[in-house]
Amino acid sequence: MKPQPIRKSIDLGDGKIITLETGVLAKQAHGSVVLSIGKTMILATVVSNTDARDGVDFLPLSVDYQEKFASVGRIPGSFLRREGRPSDYEVLVCRIVDRALRPLFPDDYHSDVQVLITLMSSDDEVMPDALAGLAGSAAIILSDIPFNGPLAEVRVGRINGKLVINPGRTELADADLDIIVGGTAKDINMVEGDMMGVSELDMVDALKFAHEHIKTLCQMQLDLAELAGGRKAPREYSHEVNDLELKAKVKADLYDKLYAVAVRDTTKNERADAFEAIKTEYIESFGEELEAEKAGLIKKYFKSALKSAVRNMMLETRKRLDGRALDEVRFIWSEVDYLPSAHGSAVFTRGETQSITTVTLGSKLDSQLLDSPNLSGYGKFMLHYNFPPFSTGEARPQRGVGRREVGHGNLAKRGLEKMLPDDVPYTVRVVSDILESNGSSSMATVCAGSLALMDAGIKMKSGVSGIAMGMISDEETGKYAILSDILGDEDHLGDMDFKVIGNRDGILACQMDIKVNGLSYDVLAEALLQAKAGRLHILDEMEKTLSAPKEDYKEHTPRIIKFAIEKDKIGGVIGTGGKVIQELQARTNTTISIEEVDGKGIIEIMSADRDGMLEAKAYIDGICADAEEGATYEGVVKGIQDFGAFVEFLPGKQGLLHISEIDYKRIDSMEGIYKEGDKVTVKLVEVDKRSGKYRLSRKALLEKPEGYVEPEKRERSERPSGDRRDSRGGGGDRRGGRDNRSSDRNR
Repeated sequence: MKPQPIRKSIDLGDGKIITLETGVLAKQAHGSVVLSIGKTMILATVVSNTDARDGVDFLPLSVDYQEKFASVGRIPGSFLRREGRPSDYEVLVCRIVDRALRPLFPDDYHSDVQVLITLMSSDDEVMPDALAGLAGSAAIILSDIPFNGPLAEVRVGRINGKLVINPGRTELADADLDIIVGGTAKDINMVEGDMMGVSELDMVDALKFAHEHIKTLCQMQLDLAELAGGRKAPREYSHEVNDLELKAKVKADLYDKLYAVAVRDTTKNERADAFEAIKTEYIESFGEELEAEKAGLIKKYFKSALKSAVRNMMLETRKRLDGRALDEVRFIWSEVDYLPSAHGSAVFTRGETQSITTVTLGSKLDSQLLDSPNLSGYGKFMLHYNFPPFSTGEARPQRGVGRREVGHGNLAKRGLEKMLPDDVPYTVRVVSDILESNGSSSMATVCAGSLALMDAGIKMKSGVSGIAMGMISDEETGKYAILSDILGDEDHLGDMDFKVIGNRDGILACQMDIKVNGLSYDVLAEALLQAKAGRLHILDEMEKTLSAPKEDYKEHTPRIIKFAIEKDKIGGVIGTGGKVIQELQARTNTTISIEEVDGKGIIEIMSADRDGMLEAKAYIDGICADAEEGATYEGVVKGIQDFGAFVEFLPGKQGLLHISEIDYKRIDSMEGIYKEGDKVTVKLVEVDKRSGKYRLSRKALLEKPEGYVEPEKRERSERPSGDRRDSRGGGGDRRGGRDNRSSDRNR
């Protein structure tokens, strides 16, 4: 008998009904839910091992989101015709869910947790990314896994000045704000989104609007759990061994020493060495008989004491680890045109964080193929972010691009993309290589990317800068410190990581993770306004290097010619099997692309060789030109027969220059008259209306000798068969030469 589903539904308004269902699918998972809205169905499951692995002192949480091509009735376009590694979009959804869920697990829970979220069916209008977190949280709530949820994620769009919850894909086309917000019924803990220059206060209003709906969706999950028999008691676990007396002793022994180092104005490496020396000396003070387990606890409690000392130092002194004021941005220097062979380049350095960024301009053929269930087509703007190990002074294996690199690159891309001009003729690739890192290399990528794009001659609507904000707070005293341009240590030890990208008009993109409960909207607004001041300061520093886009592209940057031809001419330009266009590209050192748009053939020619580009255009113009009777052409001899020469007078169009049409004087043989490749000026004297073949004459362009008498013309029906074939175009049949020689002699 089919099991009876347990369902809970809620109407978000405008007919957007979300349903959570359990009890039918994936029942061996520790928790499973199917989320439905419209035709979209998302399956979320969670499984967690009973015990923790030895030596693990963190939460090994993995969140994976996958979109099935069958969800939209498509077969994957890959070679294997099956879903492969996660696309960048799927990775970004994984990160959105992970960042919201991870802080809600207990700090001492170290069992492996796997959350799998799968798009099983898709509706064109429904955006699944904002629903994945809700589905994942609901699955956990139905399990016995310890979890301080529920959590929900929603999308907020501002459309024509009105805030809309979970807008459809079509609605979003008119939105000037598009953010995904995650949180519990009590607090917001994750924000990711794009804006078109909105103000900081508008941003806060959008977050408040989102949180009201988050509360409703969190209650919905609790109601579903009640319908399923009540929320399960959390499983018992013991993943940590603690010694509270030792913890107190470590803090008492080391707090003052750690505080003294923290309050000094030091560099990253100086600080790290000083802290490490304190830890090593302290462990050695216990003697060689120190047990391994106790040594491990000392290291753990050392981190706790260090965190307490650093946080208290900043709250009490209102100074930073490197001696800066709370709202002070580190020293900035930048330079453009750093790499002479790149189409655009820039170095941006802020404190101990440095990015060297390049811009490469390509043709339409270089655009990125987008192939996923809900996204297909081509992308003309790419931004790739690389984080080599030497940037943090580490030696570790360099593997493929990780989720962090994908996420940081996407954030920078979203901020810069909005300021690109609408008519960029190129495919644009920006690559940021991080050479040093101590806090917010993604924001350094934004700044370096903006400078490099302007250095390349891209007419950016404005410069773009980014800043990473942090916060230290004490829930007991209510004290807090908002930090501008955070260091890596401040990010690790702080309660908030808030990245803001924008220009002088407002915010263009943001990413926020909050690790503390009870952050008020007043504090959030204060952080946003402080971020604005820092962002504008960074923009001022960037403008000292380059305040506007370069007037022209660099000398070695390829240029593009774009023009339209008639649709029925496309085949002639391409040629059989692409022969014509391939030979033309090779001969002229150009890259040529053709696409049909609105009944026209749109041709794009790109090359750094101006002469080659103009030659390619002239050749294509010739292919598309209609031959005109009576017109004069500069032709090239393509073939020679006894009865004349075949001359290409327009690209792809050949006609016969009969031996009798070369000169007024009699020519008995073609030997020595022309050779292949010779240029000859001819007049098109006839286009055969039935066959479309061309008859050419050189004689018609010469001055007629005095007393010359034109030979009597015969009727077409009296001509030998060879003459009829001779008037063909395109190189044609080589037979009939003997008949033509006979015909000439009879004249």
